[in-house]
Amino acid sequence: MVKENLIELFADSFRKNWDLPGFSDYGENNTHTYADIARQIARLHILFEQCHIQRNDKIALIGRNSTNWAITYLATVTYGAIIVPILQDFHPNDVHHIANHSESKLLFTGDNIWENLEEEKLTHIKAVFSLRDFSCITLLNQQNAASGDETAANDTAEQLKQDLLQPAHIAKLFQEKYPNGFSRECIRYADKPNSELASINYTSGTTGFSKGVMTTCNNLAGNITFGFRTKLVAPGYRIVCFLPLAHAYGCAFDFLASTCAGCHIHFIGKTPSPKVLLKAFAEVKPSVIFTVPLIIEKIYKKQILPLIAKPTVRWVLNIPLLNQTILGQIRKKLIDALGGEFSEIIIGGAPLNAEVEEFFHKMKFPFTVGYGMTECAPLISYANKNDFILKSCGRILDIMEVKIKDPDPTTGAGEICVRGENVMEGYYKNPEATAQAFDEEGWLRTGDLGTVDQQGNIFIRGRAKTMILSANGQNIYPEEIESRLNNMPYIMESLVIESQGKLVALVYPDYEAVDSQHLTQEQLEEKMEENRQAANSMAANYEKITKIQLYPHEFEKTPKKSIKRYLYTV
Repeated sequence: MVKENLIELFADSFRKNWDLPGFSDYGENNTHTYADIARQIARLHILFEQCHIQRNDKIALIGRNSTNWAITYLATVTYGAIIVPILQDFHPNDVHHIANHSESKLLFTGDNIWENLEEEKLTHIKAVFSLRDFSCITLLNQQNAASGDETAANDTAEQLKQDLLQPAHIAKLFQEKYPNGFSRECIRYADKPNSELASINYTSGTTGFSKGVMTTCNNLAGNITFGFRTKLVAPGYRIVCFLPLAHAYGCAFDFLASTCAGCHIHFIGKTPSPKVLLKAFAEVKPSVIFTVPLIIEKIYKKQILPLIAKPTVRWVLNIPLLNQTILGQIRKKLIDALGGEFSEIIIGGAPLNAEVEEFFHKMKFPFTVGYGMTECAPLISYANKNDFILKSCGRILDIMEVKIKDPDPTTGAGEICVRGENVMEGYYKNPEATAQAFDEEGWLRTGDLGTVDQQGNIFIRGRAKTMILSANGQNIYPEEIESRLNNMPYIMESLVIESQGKLVALVYPDYEAVDSQHLTQEQLEEKMEENRQAANSMAANYEKITKIQLYPHEFEKTPKKSIKRYLYTV
């Protein structure tokens, strides 16, 4: 058990960093000090009391990244309740299901999301609050059995009850409770051991089935304190928080660890396109950057590839010594574009494209690749930029263990299994799925295939569920083939599937590049055939693609930007 109590980590940070800037909504010119955050949490605690919320009751939360999202999360956990963060990209039917399945009593939501939800489908929610200003939007399931003349009276009573939950009334109660003002000494949070639940995170999943991951206070404290020990985050760091907060990766490091460390977090609520992010990086100048491969790969494709594709640059890159000068210039340009003051970039959430990784390593760019999953809240492995081994995803954490289950006698690859402080309790109200997630010795089965070296570095080959077995018994990892294809001309993204014993690549073209070159459909198909032959020249016989089939639009993805493979067949 991690010795630091999760709730005390928050309380200590608020006391220690009282006057320092804590949260800002990027582009909205508002900054909240840690004192402001603590006061707002205290107001929400009064609101929870008014709603008769008890310890370990569930509170659902859905909306874009924002200061109020973060404050709602912290208020829930420090009150002793259980937060249920819901990804804002989920379909309304999924939101209804998660709110009901988790038995959440309150719902905090962005106004735009609430417009698409149906009140009658929220069977457990008692009250709905706006993340804009914490106002009460509506009361639900109050079980009034009024009829006839009693209806108007009960409607009035419900309106009065709703008025008592509005910010003005909560502010009045706050003033009465703290007549001398709210100071550091007023911070009194729930006495809740790390063994109890802190959150239920419903996985976005690529298999179409969402499960509620039961995350304990200990799981979160394990990730946070690891961030301290490795100096991933430190007091005064500037953080650009653009990964979805309802996702375990962004939540753990952009938000929770950074809050406990006393960082200044800038929340980006807009869609994190490279254009939006580069502007934010230039202005905020982050001290460390947590990101996913998709963002880095887009920057590489749009900013670096055109540069190194120039004949003179290509020529120089093949000359020893001279190439280091060019690589140094590219590295400086990229570092400056990302703010110029970060210690390293931590890439996680999905595999990084092999070509991009190799080029970044070649130019000595300060990056590292980590590995995790929602079921580990999320971190499994990490190595800092100086210890990072190319093609690995870091070293198993010092509070975790790893083993390879049923390794292939030829390659040594098998299912990666882990256990330790970060591993979940199980899936909420789903004992069958929980039983399937662990092996007979209690190790969590990650579903990923890979190897581990003697130093504990993990190397991932692909997902067990996506691996294709060839007619000759060879293991084919489609992600590796896709990685090669995605760097080829006119390909935006690809998906390799099996059809009648052969490999087919579905390809969504880079239509911006196609249009800029004025390619006809016939010319585009010719380019794709060239790409197919080029990809096959780098592949073993059993990995060769027999056909590239053009796909008209982007593949449907989870909020983590993983393709929902189960939707696609030929």
